[in-house]
Amino acid sequence: MDMQSSKVEEFVSGHKERGIGYSFFVPEKINCQWIWSDSSLNILLEKASLQLGQLNSFARLVPNIDLFIQLHVTKEAVDSSRIEGTQTNVEEALLPIEDIDPERRDDWYEVKNYSEAMNAALLELDRLPLSSRLLRNTHRILLQGVRGQHKLPGEFRSSQNWIGGASLADAVFIPPSHTYLHELMGDLENFLHNEDIQVPALIRIGIAHYQFETIHPFLDGNGRIGRLLITLYLVSAGYLDKPLLYLSSFFEENKALYYDNLTRVRDKNDLLQWLKYFLVGIEKTSKTACDTLCKILGLKEKYEIEIRTTLGRKVTSGLTLMSALFQNPVIRVKDVQIICRLSPKAAGELVADFEKLGILKELTGFSRNRTFVFSDYLSLF
Repeated sequence: MDMQSSKVEEFVSGHKERGIGYSFFVPEKINCQWIWSDSSLNILLEKASLQLGQLNSFARLVPNIDLFIQLHVTKEAVDSSRIEGTQTNVEEALLPIEDIDPERRDDWYEVKNYSEAMNAALLELDRLPLSSRLLRNTHRILLQGVRGQHKLPGEFRSSQNWIGGASLADAVFIPPSHTYLHELMGDLENFLHNEDIQVPALIRIGIAHYQFETIHPFLDGNGRIGRLLITLYLVSAGYLDKPLLYLSSFFEENKALYYDNLTRVRDKNDLLQWLKYFLVGIEKTSKTACDTLCKILGLKEKYEIEIRTTLGRKVTSGLTLMSALFQNPVIRVKDVQIICRLSPKAAGELVADFEKLGILKELTGFSRNRTFVFSDYLSLF
């Protein structure tokens, strides 16, 4: 394959090499100029780019957009972790650990770690480029104290891993030997930052996501880090001001299709089909994110009017609580005390007012330590 320019339709995904008792796959490097002649790819690229641009400009118009980001991150954490088999839902992810069934706590911690890893990575982008180092730092947080503790958190693997099957003998796919990691991850990183090639951002990150999943550089957490990579790249490259686009929900809708399309590149060299699928994902997900923001704004306006017209002296506290609920829609009376600086009695009364307005619903059925949820908002996710 000519390093100067590679044609998507003529892509050769890589080759197999012998290990001891098994063969592993060594992917072709991707840091080059990409061209294609399939015009339907241009149409999909245009649709995806327009929709992503619309999401970004819409997000700029939303006042206090940061209020809503955390729930987007939580939703992504739930979806991305669910692809890996965890069972937590968005509502559970927002509850404190003591409210979680002990058998489900490991799942809860994994989702929590994912949210923390995402938030930390976004902050780190201000001072570090999107790089192997940043991905390793993110991985460390992702696997802290959960089932992946012994899976080298924060480090690339130094042994062979595999996908599917119980061992190397019956594995569905065996990624490259760890001896290739340095070289392959270096190539991937250079591709993301190469300014000497003219490759549209969405094609670039589409190819990069496929490549990352194929390299599988960590012992565990590759899927989650690879999906995070998409959002981090769009933010770092300036296509999104805020982290509002997550493809995990699109991939999760039909997991088999996601894996089939990745496998198809390796087995049949069909990079074109993967890119089409990926661009459709960007377009659909951007549109959904726009629709959700629109509904959130409608909800915010509706309830703010109700608070202003019905709460009298409590309007200021009511609006403060409303803002807090957009950041975390699950709350207890003691949280309201802190957020609104109210006495326990006044906080309890405000929560009762919010129940009357239909904003909050009680979740647990307990008489003490009651937990309330802003269900209209949560249902949008």
